[in-house]
Formats: sequence, structure tokens, C-alpha cells
Amino acid sequence: MLVRRIDPDRAKPISMEGADRVRMEIMVGRADGAPNFALRHFVVEPGGHTPHHRHDYEHEVVILEGEAEVQYGDEVQKVGAGSVLLIEANRMHQFRNRGALPMRFLCLVPVSFDCGKPTPGS
Repeated sequence: MLVRRIDPDRAKPISMEGADRVRMEIMVGRADGAPNFALRHFVVEPGGHTPHHRHDYEHEVVILEGEAEVQYGDEVQKVGAGSVLLIEANRMHQFRNRGALPMRFLCLVPVSFDCGKPTPGS
């Protein structure tokens, strides 16, 4: 059994086109022997955002801390700590931190692909 604690200080900046002030920490992934899913911890600084993108698999998101504005297709919705989201396959989406503090979330994705490339860091 793997036991690991979330630590925002271990999150490393990601350099993906369209990302701004976003860091990521792999909680469980390919390097840990996970055959199907990677659990990633993201930290989005105030004013930062993830890329506006889509991929051919669904993923689940849990907002741990802070406030976010989520663009999902043509819809924009505000979410906060404790919100659980299902992002359906092939839906354009983006997370933007609209709060004054860092926004943190967990994201569960397949270990195999992300936007046509290997899942970053998994």
C-alpha cells in the first residue's frame, strides 16, 4: 500500500501551452505502479489558470481549497472547496483562480494519455 501526504510545496510548475501560474504534484501515478489512473494535485495561484483544452477521456476533479471559475463548453460556473466535478470526454474546459488565495484541486486521469501526449509526470 502506498501512503503519501499532499504537500503544495512539492508541486512543480507545469509548462503547458495555455497554463499560467499552475503547479502540479503527482500523488499516485505510473512511477508508483498504478496501472490505470493517475491522481494529480494542482495548485493554481491567484489570477492563474489551466489550459483551455479537451481530451478523449473523462476525468474527475475535487476542489480542495479556494475559489475557481470553471469554463465547461459554453458554460461558466463558480465552484469552491468541497465541489466535485465530472469533466466529460471531449468537452472543452478550463479552471481559473478568481480568488485571492491559491486554489487547489485533485484530478483523476488515465495514466496512458493526456491531450494526445503521455500524462505529465504520471
